[in-house]
Amino acid sequence: MDTASVKPQNAESIVLRWRQTAKSVPLARHELRRTLERWEWGAIEGVASLVLSELLTNAVRHGRVPGREVETRFIRLPGGLRVEVHDASERRPAMALPAEEGAEGGRGLPLVDTLAARWGVEDRSGPGKLVWAELPVDGEPW
Repeated sequence: MDTASVKPQNAESIVLRWRQTAKSVPLARHELRRTLERWEWGAIEGVASLVLSELLTNAVRHGRVPGREVETRFIRLPGGLRVEVHDASERRPAMALPAEEGAEGGRGLPLVDTLAARWGVEDRSGPGKLVWAELPVDGEPW
């Protein structure tokens, strides 16, 4: 992969590391699509890709630490998918006020809040944070 390095993984968890550039976002979405196809969870691909895009774009734009990468994790849970984005910045995301019409930003976390069953921010054991969102899979209990 051009901008990602892969860590050891199993069928229940996919871990990828990305350079903190905008080019990483569509590449990460592609890897998520491939993962959901393998897990036969294609029905949530659109929503999951949108949530991943918002979380990863926030990390690339606002969580940038020179010389550090960002990590994505796609975790298969009973009844749903957990998408995690880890970055080295201590700056925690905040829910923005409603975006003005025509504004280019400010819709990411409100959109995640609407689409995800739940989401949150946690400290990591090392520097930085992880932002996560959980999405139910149709037909499976949550």
